[in-house]
Amino acid sequence: MALSKPRVLVTRYVPYIFEQLERAHVDVDVFERDDVAIPREELLRRVQACDGILCMLTDQIDHEVLASAGSKLKVVSTMSVGYNHISVDECRAKGIAIGFTPGVLDTSTAETAIALTFMAKRHAMASVNSAKNGEWGVWQPFQYCGSDVEGSTVGIVGLGRIGAKYAQIMKTAFNCRILYTGPKEKPEVAEPLRAQFCSLNELLGESDIVSVHCPLTTSTRHLFNADTFPLMKSSAVFINTSRGPVVNQDALYDALVAKQLAAAGLDVTDPEPLPVDNKLFTLPNCTIFPHIGSATIKTRQAMADIAIQNVLAGIYNKPLPHAV
Repeated sequence: MALSKPRVLVTRYVPYIFEQLERAHVDVDVFERDDVAIPREELLRRVQACDGILCMLTDQIDHEVLASAGSKLKVVSTMSVGYNHISVDECRAKGIAIGFTPGVLDTSTAETAIALTFMAKRHAMASVNSAKNGEWGVWQPFQYCGSDVEGSTVGIVGLGRIGAKYAQIMKTAFNCRILYTGPKEKPEVAEPLRAQFCSLNELLGESDIVSVHCPLTTSTRHLFNADTFPLMKSSAVFINTSRGPVVNQDALYDALVAKQLAAAGLDVTDPEPLPVDNKLFTLPNCTIFPHIGSATIKTRQAMADIAIQNVLAGIYNKPLPHAV
């Protein structure tokens, strides 16, 4: 009698992932759509008796899902570097391995932060809208003028892999002075960048550009709020490519309207997608990307490959290449 194949639930239809798992002789149950997240009731039903789950950042793998999956579940592999959507403690208590995709999206996400930096510093969104709305007119010496990136003081909140890559680009390409803050000093990362460690308040007071790269934890939730934004220079710009809930968006809106800071660029929001009637969209000095930090073909392909490797290792009781 032939042994049954291990069963993996894939929560979004990605042809490449489906094909690779089928070639690995896995019984694949894949949610049929690629344009929406798997509905909660579908997830709870289809996860039953699975050996593995390959999920996306939008899927909450919590107590209810783990209970529905039952005792067969061996691994949860997410196609993301973040894993706040997974109940890590409960997975560990149940002996369920967790895989994620670190390292491969550092450059693409740092590049996204660079793009937002220039959008904010050079008033790019307001300028584009002005041209589209027929407001271009005759050349005026100080129309559309932003501020220079070169030589700026850049404050990095979270000098991890992505924050360090952003800092490296800003240092080498634009001769920026680098400050950083976080739970502890990181001399091995900071020294090549000549980055100076300081408190958050010092960083906010001295930086022309504040770029956020910290994880979402209980201590970083709403780290940027009505108390912290007023500490920034009125000429400074605020960039967030980390997690939306790190920012109190009402406080950010108020700070931008009050001109406590010059502009903001966000690749992440709370919630996602951000409703089209959100008041941040009304501000000419706020640029919002639809969470495209890792959105290059090369990066997403690498993320898919790692997610596949993780789930296959887990269902066969092998060490995950990239385990949380």
